[in-house]
Amino acid sequence: MTHHSPSYAITVRLRYRDQPGLLGKITTAIGDSNGFIGAVDIVGVSDGLISRDITVNATNVEHGQRIVETIRQIAGIEVVNVSDRVFLMHLGGKIEVNPKMPIKTRDDLSMAYTPGVARVCTAIHEDPESSFALTIRKNTVAVVSDGSAVLGLGNIGPRAAMPVMEGKAMLFKEFGEVDAFPICLDTQDTEEIIATVKQLAPTFGGINLEDISAPRCIEIEERLERELEIPVFHDDQHGTAIVVLAGLKNSMRFLNKDLAGARVLINGAGAAGTAIAKLLMQAGVPDIVVCDSKGAIHKGRTDIAHNSIKVWLSENTNQDGQSGTLSDVIRGKDVFVGVSVANVLTGDDVASMGKDAVVFALANPNPEIDPKVADEHVQIVATGRSDYANQINNVLCFPGLFRGVLDVRASAINDAMKLAAADAIADVISPENLTNHYVIPSVFDRRVCGEVAKAVAQSALETGVARRLTKQAYRVV
Repeated sequence: MTHHSPSYAITVRLRYRDQPGLLGKITTAIGDSNGFIGAVDIVGVSDGLISRDITVNATNVEHGQRIVETIRQIAGIEVVNVSDRVFLMHLGGKIEVNPKMPIKTRDDLSMAYTPGVARVCTAIHEDPESSFALTIRKNTVAVVSDGSAVLGLGNIGPRAAMPVMEGKAMLFKEFGEVDAFPICLDTQDTEEIIATVKQLAPTFGGINLEDISAPRCIEIEERLERELEIPVFHDDQHGTAIVVLAGLKNSMRFLNKDLAGARVLINGAGAAGTAIAKLLMQAGVPDIVVCDSKGAIHKGRTDIAHNSIKVWLSENTNQDGQSGTLSDVIRGKDVFVGVSVANVLTGDDVASMGKDAVVFALANPNPEIDPKVADEHVQIVATGRSDYANQINNVLCFPGLFRGVLDVRASAINDAMKLAAADAIADVISPENLTNHYVIPSVFDRRVCGEVAKAVAQSALETGVARRLTKQAYRVV
């Protein structure tokens, strides 16, 4: 099956004589080229010529180019221009800063700026905590990256990372009413990143680390957590772990199994895989084996001594000391969670899993196994993609989590708050509505953010990290 995506959408402007049958030839040519027509709009008619914009979804950029060339071959058709809709969306950036009130009079100016602002500055100087109430800090998060591990693109640097961080800021606002700003740092030195974020901290109510490579991301987060008065959250680690835990909780509910008794295999020993293992352990799952590219991680592995993450995993997971390749250790497992690379699993591998098994193949853009192949052998399949059922997407977590954190001015994001977020996401789907293709809510389910915010805020209050009691009525945004 060919997957078309708006990620590869183009708009082709055509001009031709307004003659019967020409539009049919155009649409037929697009269909014969395996293009998917999204919209057809008349731009104008002049001197017997009609101009039309046709939006076409393709599988990739090259496919889009082939479709355009096919259209060019039709006699009487002029291709005026071709626009990549993704690039058009990014022209000039995707976010902006707007004032919350107009400056129309001299009085407005004197209150918003000098001389009136001086009294507010003095109040904050005398009580620094009031900066949370009297500035944007109350509702503002920094989205910080060094561009070292951006999506599946790798180390592309801070400038190329900006479109992703802008997108993250959009999602914060759209789903959580949180103001977020992208900050891409022109350094990949751990100490410089830590120092820079600490110096930026007075402007923000929270720090969301993004797309920083492992293992540096773990040290950066841990250090900043200890040294800052505001919460620090690395979404690639903990956001992923929270949504995975939510999906696994509902998978087990649907299968009438106990998650605590599940035999879990995690493929990928980087930041996300380690965070998933840690959160599953916090949720009471003891039987976890983690694989890297060389197979199961265990205490007998001498090649991991230089890697602190893998040493920790060898000491805290795989209590039975299982060894061998991924294909060896997947046998009999109840759950597979992949945060690794494409096509490392075969149909035979998943067929060897335990009865009513669950496969979360989350490598992006191409999962560890074709979901259709996995579906033939296991009960539940999830991926990180939007074009398959059960999408594991961090958007389900971070807007609501930070909404709750900011509402109670939490000083940290602890394990109890992460578990509460996972429970809230899972509980959005009532048990009677669960199916094997619906164990995780849609990213567009507007209930999710409010439920996560409420659960996280309550957990922060109960665990003593909230610095502000709130009577706010949580609403679905």
